[in-house]
Parts: sequence; structure tokens; C-alpha cells
Amino acid sequence: MTMRGQSASSGNLVSGTGPAALPWAIILAGCTVALLTFGPRSAMGFFQIPLLTERGWDRTTFGLAMAIQNIAWGVGQPFFGAMADRFGTARVLVASALLYAAGLVIMAYSPAPFWLHVGGGIFVGLAVAAGSFGVVMAALARRVPPERRSFVFGLATAAGSFGMFAFAPISQAMIDALGWSDALIGLAILMALIPLAAIPLRGQPRHQLNPGETEQSVAEALSQALRHRSFMLLFSGFFVCGFQVAFITAHFPAYIADLGLSPRWAVIAISLIGFFNIIGSIASGAISERYSKPVFLALIYLARSLAVTIFLLAPASPASVVIFSVVMGLLWLSTVPPTNALVAIMFGTRHLGLLGGIVFLSHQIGSFLGVWLGGYLYDKTGSYDEVWWLGVALGLFAALVHWPIREQAAELRLAS
Repeated sequence: MTMRGQSASSGNLVSGTGPAALPWAIILAGCTVALLTFGPRSAMGFFQIPLLTERGWDRTTFGLAMAIQNIAWGVGQPFFGAMADRFGTARVLVASALLYAAGLVIMAYSPAPFWLHVGGGIFVGLAVAAGSFGVVMAALARRVPPERRSFVFGLATAAGSFGMFAFAPISQAMIDALGWSDALIGLAILMALIPLAAIPLRGQPRHQLNPGETEQSVAEALSQALRHRSFMLLFSGFFVCGFQVAFITAHFPAYIADLGLSPRWAVIAISLIGFFNIIGSIASGAISERYSKPVFLALIYLARSLAVTIFLLAPASPASVVIFSVVMGLLWLSTVPPTNALVAIMFGTRHLGLLGGIVFLSHQIGSFLGVWLGGYLYDKTGSYDEVWWLGVALGLFAALVHWPIREQAAELRLAS
């Protein structure tokens, strides 16, 4: 496979003496946090049917809660990213643990849809915003050489993927043994591990600037990014990633049940997505170090659209679910390392938490629509087909907008 090479500006960042040493204790801490924050929210789909059956609510109610969760994650990401840029990562991660535990407890005891939307939606969404990829990757980016960022981002993404892989069977086993409500309480207790994992990330943030770059204010950095063509293309395309993966996360277990398959195939499917997501994330980080990140992203979105098309047209069976889960797992979060690396290349790491969070906001707007439309259209039509096919069309759109992105540092602009 031949792709455009790295730009001269990014190529100049590569050391001529071989790969630089990496701070593995800090990387391990960041990966552990990603695992703990991404795991439980990836397992939310397993709670849908038992929760709705006991409460007597419809799928639109659950879909709206998960949609609110995703938009709260997106809106909170730039805020918590900026807080971590300014005050340090560990402090923000403590807030993540407290919000996460509170949200899961409220969700467990929610007597009405309003409380489900507050706990499972707003609180859990803000918790993930404070502790997930944007905050963790910004912390790692400031502690590793520029030429190794894509690889390290791939490791952090793989750790989140392992959380998805591990928490699928854990959550289902807890639901079977304890019931859905007590299972949520158990997950809330696990969130106490986040501040412990964050200990190596303590201290004030250190920032790396692009060559020839001087300090920008938050307002200057944000103003320049929002006027930068490649940044806005990246922002537009990441919307599609959110739409696709959030819809599958929230509704795939129910979709598999609708196909008439045993619930164990939902556990197998989500676990397979999580496991192969690990492989895809690490591979994505390595590929992004060697080849054009925009072209690689375009190919990922094309492959997703092709995979969904084949899955929908093929006869439904355990085999088709397994094959689809493996393929989607390889493509699942493979967009995250090159996307975050592109933001760092364009603007350095001084405001990476903020600017990466802005791009991620687009992802979460897409997530909101994917999750909400999944529940809404199912209740209206009795089928998820319309949302599946909309995801295919959006994948083609994402491939088109990523292709012209320029992989190079932006020229610094300061306020006059």
C-alpha cells in the first residue's frame, strides 16, 4: 500500500539516532486510566434491556440517556482538557472518579427517566470527559518525543479497547449474578482506582512547542484553530466516527437480540470488538508514524462503510456477527491515534487538551445523534436499518473530507 509521505515539517521532528526512550511508568499510568474510564461506558448496552424491562420504559428513553452521555462527554472534553493543560492531569482525574461513581449510583437507583438522564447521561458523560482519551493523550504527548506520539497514542487507545474487551463479560456476569442495579454499584466502586492509577501523572504540565513556535493564549490558539482549514476538516470528519461507534456501542446488543440470537452472542460480539480494537489501535499508531495520517484516516472510513454494507446484506447468523465484530474491532478506535497526532502536529502540545477536546466535541455530537436516532427510529419503525445505512453514507463523507488535510505545523498567529 502506497500513501503520501510525511510532510517536511513533521519529518524534521524525527530523531536521526533512532527511537527515543519512552517514560513507561507514565505511559502505563495513562493506559490504566484509559482502561478504567472507557470500560464501563462501553458496557452500557448490556444494561439496556434489563433496565427497560424492570422500569417499563422504551428504547428511546435509554437511547436519549446514552445520547446525553455522549454530548456531555463532548462538551466537557474541551473544558476538562483546558483544566488539565493549566492545572495538571491528576487533579482532573480525581474529578473524573467522583463524577463517574456518582453517575453510576444515580443510574442504578433512578426512579424516573429524568434521573437516568442525569446519572447515566450527564454525570457519566462528564466523568468520561475528565478521564478519557483527550486528557490522557494530552498528558502523554507532553512527556514523549514528537516522533513517538502516534505509537504512544496507539497504546493508550489500545488500553481503552482492552477496557471494552474486559468489561463486556465482567458487566454481563455482574448483571447475571447481582442484577443490573447492583452491577452498576459494583462498577461505581471500581472507579476509586482511577485516582490511584493517576499518581504518576501528578505535577504541573510541561509543554512542547513546534519548531519556531512561541507561546499562545487560549483565545489565540482557539481562534487560529477554528480558522484553520485542515483542523476544520478533521473536526468535520471525526463527527462520523462518533456516530458510527456510539450507535453500535449502545444498540448492537439489542440488535443481536432482535436477530433472534442468544444473548451470549452480544457478549461475544462486544468482546471481539474490544479485543481486535486493541490490535487495531496499536497497528494504527505504528502505521501513523510511517504513512500519511489523512490518507490512512480516509481508508479507515471507507473500510467501515464497506464492512457495514456487507454485514447488512449477508444472511444474519452467529458467523456474520463474529466476522463483522472482528473487522469493526480492527477499525473501531483506529481513528484516534492519527487524529490526535494531527492536532499535535498542527498546533503543538501547549493547548492540546483544549484543541483535541474541540475535535472530540464533533465526535460526540455524532455520538449523540447515532445513539438517539438508533432508539428513536427503532421505536418508530421497529428496525435499526435506517441508522445503519446512514452510517454507511457518512463513512463515505468522512473519507472525502480527510483526504485534503495537510499534515504540517500551522503558522503561529498571535493577537495584534
